[in-house]
Amino acid sequence: MKEHSAIEDLLAVVAKLRAPDGCPWDRQQDHRSLRYHAVEEVYELLDAIEAGDDRAMEEELGDLLLHIALHCQLASERGAFDFDRVVRRLTTKLVHRHPHVFGDGKIKSAAGVLAQWDKLKQAEKRGAGHQRRSAFDGIPKRLPALLRVEKLLKKARQAGLLGPSLLNDRHRALSKRTLTQALFALAACAQAQGWSAEALLRAEARRHERAWRRKERQSSTPTPPA
Repeated sequence: MKEHSAIEDLLAVVAKLRAPDGCPWDRQQDHRSLRYHAVEEVYELLDAIEAGDDRAMEEELGDLLLHIALHCQLASERGAFDFDRVVRRLTTKLVHRHPHVFGDGKIKSAAGVLAQWDKLKQAEKRGAGHQRRSAFDGIPKRLPALLRVEKLLKKARQAGLLGPSLLNDRHRALSKRTLTQALFALAACAQAQGWSAEALLRAEARRHERAWRRKERQSSTPTPPA
C-alpha cells in the first residue's frame, strides 16, 4: 500500500470535502465566498507570531494552508490550475529571483537583494504581458488603510513623486510616543464624530494616489518639439 505524504493526504481530504457526497458547507464555497476567511486566518497567524506561541502558530499556519488547498481545488474543478502548478510556479519564481543563490550572481546586502528582486519582477511582468505601467500597480486595494498608505508613500518616494509639502519641520520633530498618541487620538476623534477613521484614511489615500499617478503620467509623456 502506497504511503502518502502529508500534503497528499491534505489534498485528498479537501477533494473529498468538495465531492458530491462531501460536506454541504464546503461544497457551497467559491473563491469569492472564501476570500475574507483567508484574510482572517492571516490576522490570527499574526497574533500567534506576536505572542510567540508556537502551538498557536502551527495551528494557524495549518488553517491558512487549508485555504490555499481549497482555492487550488476550486480552480482544479474549473480546469484553471491545481496545487501542483501553484507549487511549481512558486519554486521556479524563487529560483529565478535568487540568482545570487542559485546562479553566479553575487549580492552582499539585503537592500541589493530587494533591488534585484524588483528588477527581475518587472522583467517577468513584461514577458508575461502583465507589465505594470505605474509604480503603484500591484498594491492590494483591500489592504488596511494605514498599511496601504505606507505602501503608497514608499512607492511614491522611490519614484521621486513624494513632494516636500506632506511634511513640515513640526511633523519631522514629533517623537514616536507623540505620534502614537496622535494617531490614537485621531481615531477616537473620528469615532466621536460618527466617522470611520479607516474609511477617511482610505479616501485620502485614493486622493493622493490619483494625484501621484497623474504626476507620474505627465513626467513620462514626451515633450512635443517646439
